[in-house]
Amino acid sequence: MKIVLASTSPYRKALLEKLQIPFQTASPDIDETPLENETAIALVKRLSIAKAKKVANDYSNALIIGSDQVAVIDNQILGKPGNFETATKQLKSLSSKTVIFYTGLCLLNAKTTNIQSDVVPFEVKFRSLKDSWISHYLQKDQPYNSAGSFKSEGLGIALFEELHGSDPNTLVGLPLIRLIDMFAEEGFEIL
Repeated sequence: MKIVLASTSPYRKALLEKLQIPFQTASPDIDETPLENETAIALVKRLSIAKAKKVANDYSNALIIGSDQVAVIDNQILGKPGNFETATKQLKSLSSKTVIFYTGLCLLNAKTTNIQSDVVPFEVKFRSLKDSWISHYLQKDQPYNSAGSFKSEGLGIALFEELHGSDPNTLVGLPLIRLIDMFAEEGFEIL
């Protein structure tokens, strides 16, 4: 069976490459707008499944991986800042606080239509951030298309005080440990 990553994210692609298996990527092109009163967990679960289902329309004999992630602080979902000013405000609001990342993961067997899905949490505690650190970081990493205004796989790691989770890959956007378990349930062994 083919393996298809329903994502155009270079970060998710790089994570999946760690498993040293052949795969393709495909753009899921879905509406990611949250539903009214939808929780962060429900949102990422719904979107990860929707992405996999959308790509399954083009692949009849494949294992399709869908994933989506949001960052949450004080029960509010953090969006992508889009620009320096918004990113500065976001990072100031994260100073000395803990952010929870929820990553939805779906493995869809397009041949059998079997769907496995899960939501994997990961916590990040931020340092007490000086304004000069925030400005320097944003100029260097330019994380304007990243939820929460940082890239943990880059210089953003300098903003953190502590990380808590079962799989560090989850923070970047693809929980590989859980994915390996899902593959095994479909009879696909990584090793």
